[in-house]
Order: sequence, then C-alpha cells, then structure tokens
Amino acid sequence: MDVTGAVAVLGSTSREVSCDDDGLVAGFAAVGGEVLDATGCVVTPGLVNAHHHLLQTAFRTLPGTRGVPMAQWLPTMAAAYGAVGVDPELAHAAASAGLAEALLCGVTTVADHHLTWPASTGDGVAIASAVATAARELGARLVFVRGSARDDAAGAAASADAVAAALVPHGGVTADGTLQVAVGPAGVHSDGPDTFRLMAEVAAARGLRRRTQANEQVDVDIAAQRYGRRPLELLDEWGWLAPDVTLAHLCGVTDAEVARLAAAGVSATHAPGCDLPMGWGIAPVAALADAGVPVGLGTSGGGSNDAGHLLADARLAMQVAPLVGRVLSAEEVLGFATRGSADGLGRPDLGRLEVGARADLVCWDVSGVADAGVADPVAGLLWASPGRRPKHVVVGGRVVVRDGRLVTRDEADVAADLRRLLAARR
Repeated sequence: MDVTGAVAVLGSTSREVSCDDDGLVAGFAAVGGEVLDATGCVVTPGLVNAHHHLLQTAFRTLPGTRGVPMAQWLPTMAAAYGAVGVDPELAHAAASAGLAEALLCGVTTVADHHLTWPASTGDGVAIASAVATAARELGARLVFVRGSARDDAAGAAASADAVAAALVPHGGVTADGTLQVAVGPAGVHSDGPDTFRLMAEVAAARGLRRRTQANEQVDVDIAAQRYGRRPLELLDEWGWLAPDVTLAHLCGVTDAEVARLAAAGVSATHAPGCDLPMGWGIAPVAALADAGVPVGLGTSGGGSNDAGHLLADARLAMQVAPLVGRVLSAEEVLGFATRGSADGLGRPDLGRLEVGARADLVCWDVSGVADAGVADPVAGLLWASPGRRPKHVVVGGRVVVRDGRLVTRDEADVAADLRRLLAARR
C-alpha cells in the first residue's frame, strides 16, 4: 500500500510512504500495490490514545456526571453501570462504538483501562475477549488494561493472569502488534498495597506493562486521609515508580514530584479533555516533558469526556499549557499523541513514520476552507477545525477508513447496536 501526493509528512519534508506485506513502513517512495491519493493532505503516524475507558462510551452525558467532584461522580457512574449490567455483550457494543469513533478520529491504537468487574463476569476473560473481538473486527490496535477498582486483591490478580494467558499467551503483545495486555489498579484512592503488589507480580511474570492513575483531586485527598501521604509517595513505596509504569492524569504534582517522576523513569499520560471540563485539575505537561518524562495523551472515558477525539484534546492541551507552564508547539503536542503515547505503552514500533515501524498512518485533508490561510499545515491540524475527521486511516498497511468512511464495519450499524442494547436494558 502506498500513500502518494501528500503535501507534508509530520517530521519530514513531503514524501511518499510505502508499506510492505507485513504491515511495516518499507520506505518513503512508492513501490507498487494499492495507492491512496493523499493530495492536499498532511500525513501523520496513527494517533495513540494512551488512556481510555471504552465501557464509558455507553454512559455519556448522564445526569449528575458533568462538572461534579470526583467523589460524587464515581458512585453516580457505578450506579449507572449496575442499572444497565456490565457483561461481555455490553463490553463488545461499547468498545465497538468507542473504537469506531477512534478510527474515524485518526486514532489507530487505544489503551482501554477497564475497571468494572461484576462478580458475574468471573475471571474476566469473556469481557476482555469481547473488547478484543471488537478491535479485531474494526481493524484497530488495542491495549487491554486489566484494571481494578476496590476489587479483591487476589481475585483481581488471578483475573489479570487469566486475561493475559488467554489474549497474549506468548508475552505482553501479539506478534502482529494488534493486541497488548497490561495491568492497572485505578489508583491509591481505590486500591491498597496488596492489589498493587499482586498486580505487579502478574506483570513481571507475564511481561506486561503497568498503568495507574494518580494525583487527581480524589486521589490526593484520599491518600492524605487514609495514609497521611501523597499518592506518589505511596506508589514509590509500593514499587510503582519504575520505567515500566505509566501514570495517567498527574494533575496535582509539585516541582519536587516532577523531578521524582523523571528520576524514576516513569511515563505520563495527559488527559485534558477529562480533567479540565470536570474541574479536576491540569497536569503540568510542559514541566514533565522538560524534566525528561515521556508524555503521552489520552481522552479518558465517555463518563467524563464525552468524545474520543484525541486530536481535539491535543488542541486543548496546547491551549491550556501556558496556564501551568510554558507554551507548547503543535508539533510537540502531536508528538505526545503519537510517539509519546506509544513510548508509555512500551511500543517503539508505534507512533512513528519510520522504516520498520508499524504502518499506521493517517491522511488529513488540509485543502478545505477551514485550513485556508494556514501557513503551517501541521500546526493547522490542531489550531484549525478541531473536530476534523481524517480522509484515510491505515493500520498495519490495511485501509480501515477510506474517504472519511469506515471500511471494516458500517458506522450506522455500530451505533445502532449500542443504542438497541441500551434501550432494552434501561
């Protein structure tokens, strides 16, 4: 598959991109095969959403969940889950809608931090498999994070081991790179030291990355009330400040804590589209990046960010950065949404347009009126037309969005499936 006629390629001059039969970038000159016309387009690596909760795609704009304290938001969301019933059927329908939305927004990889495990779901393999099936059907890459939120520590760890054994039996990532498993307690506000310890043991045994959430308001408050400590102090004590760990949110961190994170080699994931509108804080991402912390970008879930549009959230991150540090350039923030997110997943094969990387790329049409007068078309991706959809999306050399339309499933069918299920259960 070749992409020809692009006006610019992020990180390079205008070039043509070719992909080999294994879905890797083969070079920057056309070599034959199927050709996508990218005339008038900027070509970027596939965006990588490093922090999502795909289940929440089924629970957007619920009454009582907008702009409220997290201590109020959490039980409201839990009640909504209980009323509908979380099972493999809902997990598949919600993930299908969330992943279809992602692809149609230029996101080729989604890290799904799944935190809701009713007792009826058993070892969790059916839930995880349902989400993985949705990704496979649509042609998206998935990182399934077996999370925990106040679950029994031993049970959560056993489930994480079972999920990894079922989905990625030969290591943390499948050979084609389409499916990855990680572990992730929700945070010190929800899970205690036993959960973090046992999840870490599963990760070490199975070769999995570790992820958790830290330093949103509720996390800081509960850590102080319950332990008399700061969240990052606890994570350090519990062995969760390490190079295989990524921390999402990090809204309330001090300069000393930024230095501590950098020294530990952890990665960060910024989720401004969740944290800002909910009033939960703003991560000082410029300070983190300047200290050497790899920074990625995520949307978080539909319960707090009603959209899965990572490019729009990248724009928001760029706009608010001066409030908590310095100005960030558009290309720097696009780097967060691509290679930064990929690095936090331990995936140097993603988020790049390089020979040998996975051939995940997005063609963004910049020839329309929204981009008229734009001097820098790469910067214009963020500054102009924040709700833009890509023209073409390619995952592993396979076209999954062509001329703005989903190729792998009918978009209307995906939406109708979720609507019918929710109507039947509510």
